[in-house]
Amino acid sequence: MLGLTAALAFGASAALAQDKKVDKDAQSFIKTAIQHNFAEIDTGKLAQEKGQHAQVKEFGAMMVKDHGDANTKAIALAKQLGVDKPPESADAMHQATYLKLKVLSGETFDRSYVNGMVKDHENDVKEFQKQAAKGHAASGFAKETLPVLQKHLAEIKKIQSQVAAPTTGSGSSMKR
Repeated sequence: MLGLTAALAFGASAALAQDKKVDKDAQSFIKTAIQHNFAEIDTGKLAQEKGQHAQVKEFGAMMVKDHGDANTKAIALAKQLGVDKPPESADAMHQATYLKLKVLSGETFDRSYVNGMVKDHENDVKEFQKQAAKGHAASGFAKETLPVLQKHLAEIKKIQSQVAAPTTGSGSSMKR
């Protein structure tokens, strides 16, 4: 009988350890999602201000609204998951990208912003698909947010083909 009790206790502690790992995975994912939302909001505001093409400005406005809505949900979920202090800004890499974009203007801004949004949304779609399949406490958020990210990706790719196709050479768009 003692062996059974020990086995049950071991099984319970292993399950608890697994739950803690799942919680840590969920917390890590949601913190990253919050930081990425802040990045999309910040650069979306910049796109509305500095974008040359109407499509870029409109996409920036969509980023501010959609990622703002997603962040409200993500921050509430982070608190439910026991995250003591949810992030209050973008991560350092995205902050650096923001600063680079801030000094650009015209076609160069549009091209850099759009190409960056394509990369960000391709990465985010992959990550949210992975997280949605994990079945942890943040998977529901990932499943709910994924269609919006996929819509953003389709839209920004369309914009990329219209106004910000990658250039070859030095990247200079000076006319001779």
